[in-house]
Amino acid sequence: MPLLGSLIKKAYALKNKPVEKRRRTVAPEIAQKKQLAKLIRKAQFTAFGEHYKFSKMLASKNIERAFHTKVPIHDYQSMYKRWWYRALNGETYVAWPGKVKYFALSSGTSDSSSKYIPITGDMLRAIKRASFSQLSGTVNYDFSIDFFEKGILMIGGSTHLQYNGTYFEGDLSGITAGNIPFWFQHFYKPGKRISKAPDWDTKLDEMVRMAPEWDISIIVGVPAWVQILMERIIKEHKVKTIHDIWPNLAVYVHSGVSFKPYLKSFEKLIARPLVFNESYLASEGYIAFQSNPHSEGMELVLDNGLYYEFVPFNNKNFDEEGNIREDAKAITIADVEENTDYALLLSSNAGAWRYLIGDTIKFIDKSRSEIVITGRTAHFISICGEHLSQENMNRTIELLQDEMNIEIKEFTVLGFRHQNLFAHRWYIGCDKPLDAELAAEKIDSYLKNLNDDYRVERMEAIKDVEVRILPTQVFYDYLKLKGKEGSANKFPRVLKNSRIEEWEAYLREKKYI
Repeated sequence: MPLLGSLIKKAYALKNKPVEKRRRTVAPEIAQKKQLAKLIRKAQFTAFGEHYKFSKMLASKNIERAFHTKVPIHDYQSMYKRWWYRALNGETYVAWPGKVKYFALSSGTSDSSSKYIPITGDMLRAIKRASFSQLSGTVNYDFSIDFFEKGILMIGGSTHLQYNGTYFEGDLSGITAGNIPFWFQHFYKPGKRISKAPDWDTKLDEMVRMAPEWDISIIVGVPAWVQILMERIIKEHKVKTIHDIWPNLAVYVHSGVSFKPYLKSFEKLIARPLVFNESYLASEGYIAFQSNPHSEGMELVLDNGLYYEFVPFNNKNFDEEGNIREDAKAITIADVEENTDYALLLSSNAGAWRYLIGDTIKFIDKSRSEIVITGRTAHFISICGEHLSQENMNRTIELLQDEMNIEIKEFTVLGFRHQNLFAHRWYIGCDKPLDAELAAEKIDSYLKNLNDDYRVERMEAIKDVEVRILPTQVFYDYLKLKGKEGSANKFPRVLKNSRIEEWEAYLREKKYI
């Protein structure tokens, strides 16, 4: 029995036991109230805390009510223009105690402009705690002792961060990889040297070259780029599956986008089933991870520097472009309902306060605080009331793949005016022959079954559904052109406004349409 693996498994088990006990005994609303009080107490002497009188909130009988009443909901622009820009310029104690050393560059899609999200020391420590909790959960699976000795391949941004006089900037995955604990260095791949490479192609070439020298049991990364890496390794080293290179590979931890559209193509790259485990690590914090092997949902991390609020994602709280209305109402975890879409608000130990991160989620098991990500507030189509969600789109692509026995690795959807009515256009990445008209018929049929609003509007206002087939590489080439290749970048599932014009201009230039 390998000694190192045995010791690591015991350490994980010791970590996992009190975490599981706390989940069972502490009510979610109690854990969250404690987190809010802790955040307000620590930030009371910051510029933000003094402006909103955090000290008085701490003395109130109902801190949550006082917080919701006094502090407005913020989106990125309002938070940045009033507060974060000051921290970016080197000012201390703006929205969180101390100086912000790191800013994560985040756009979430192929936007040309990046958001600067503050990353504090407290947040980095919280991310480490949540990551270790997720790792410790592997003791719940039937893995051998050997599994716990193998390498963990984390495919993320460059750890070579840009210094801008008062702060370092880069991808969150690069910031966290540059701050991993010393004991983890032994397991961490691709290692410090390759992780510093700022160019995705260079990093990809190096990982492909070094792959036979590593013994990997866990891979972490965005599905599109992990898939590209595995395909390159298989081709370069002339093997049939990735298990011919990494026979101990057992777990893939994915995040960022729904994994379901990628499942069929992943299955062709492996010789044995993998445990597919989902995590929810956003630039604003480590929000949730899959702790239950038997559940499709992820459990919210309730006691680790984040306080959550939930805004019902409906026309009352959001306009047709997905922008939150001034009079939007948020609720706490005590009042959420299962199978209802909510936009997520965060208050964090990095100085985000009632901050709209742009994701929509729904609870699938309130008793365990288990959620699934359903999309983005801006990534839905409702040009005539059809309320087509990203969840609907992902499920539709999954059904299309299953029925037609094809692989669709990327897709995007847009809505437009058509003959005084409306239409939808789907761009689908598929590398084998696919009849576009038949695909359009299938997609239309699936959506009518999945979405009642769509079915009604399809009869009244949606004149047509179009499908255009593209080589998968077109999507990745476009991301590269926009400077969004590799790391945590992903292609937006919905295009609106100027993004439609840019995307279709690119396709015309390259003679695809």
